[in-house]
Amino acid sequence: MTHWFGTHPVPNGGIDMAVRRAANAGFSTLQLFTTIPQYYGDRNSIKPERVERFRVACREKGIDPARVVSHGAYVLNVATPDADKWGRARDGLAKELERCTALGIGTVCFHPGAATDGNREAAAERIAAAIVHALEKVPQTPTRLLVENTAGAGNTMARTAEEVGLILAKVPKALRRRTGYGLDTCHLFASGYDIARSREDLTRTLDLFEAAAGEAPGFFHLNDSEGALGSNRDRHKLLGDGHIGEEPFRWLLQDRRAQGIPLILETPQEINDIADDDPSADPYDLRMIALLRRFSEEKTG
Repeated sequence: MTHWFGTHPVPNGGIDMAVRRAANAGFSTLQLFTTIPQYYGDRNSIKPERVERFRVACREKGIDPARVVSHGAYVLNVATPDADKWGRARDGLAKELERCTALGIGTVCFHPGAATDGNREAAAERIAAAIVHALEKVPQTPTRLLVENTAGAGNTMARTAEEVGLILAKVPKALRRRTGYGLDTCHLFASGYDIARSREDLTRTLDLFEAAAGEAPGFFHLNDSEGALGSNRDRHKLLGDGHIGEEPFRWLLQDRRAQGIPLILETPQEINDIADDDPSADPYDLRMIALLRRFSEEKTG
């Protein structure tokens, strides 16, 4: 089986150092932020020297940028009915796609935000409109823009297969291949999908999303859950340390939909104050990659 395992390393020293830390832990890809995730980033272009450092690090470490995932800023609520906030979030999403295109990154994932007025149909329209704006603003790019499912707190969108499908159905056919979705295991569990009960339940959940969206996911975030089933809590744990447990991740790696796409850990790092020039692998990442490799090498049972 072909599994592209990755992590989201501490970014101290820049995205090129994140590449080195991921590679030194044994990962073949990674996730990163191209700008500060607590800000819109709608005016931040990426400097050529930063692009060069990133590409050099990828080349030296044998990581294909097309497998790398960039996570959109947390504040980008493209579901909001507030026109000013929506406009800035829309522009931030387009700018993220622009930066990732310059870097050669293959995937942008983003949280679609919340329907703060409770009108979920209208929110889906706004999310799709923001996707379309970004794709039209950056037309010549192989970088895909993928909606991430959410844990379901409050009025957040994309917490069900039906909502993911609804959003994507509103993207014009001519642009549809450039967008899609990805799945976070913690978010699935926290939003009420019991992927830990049995292999059949996990498979059924993936089938629901594939049927609703018309395609398989473009990435997975591999996270255990601090919260219980249906808790709507977006709190990640190391694999095996939460309510999901280790076994469902073994089942997932044996599913066809986990092959040939980024499989990204967003689990805690043990050392968060690492020096800017230190490319060392995080101890928790070393523990997680050993577990994932063991699961990957096992035959389907």
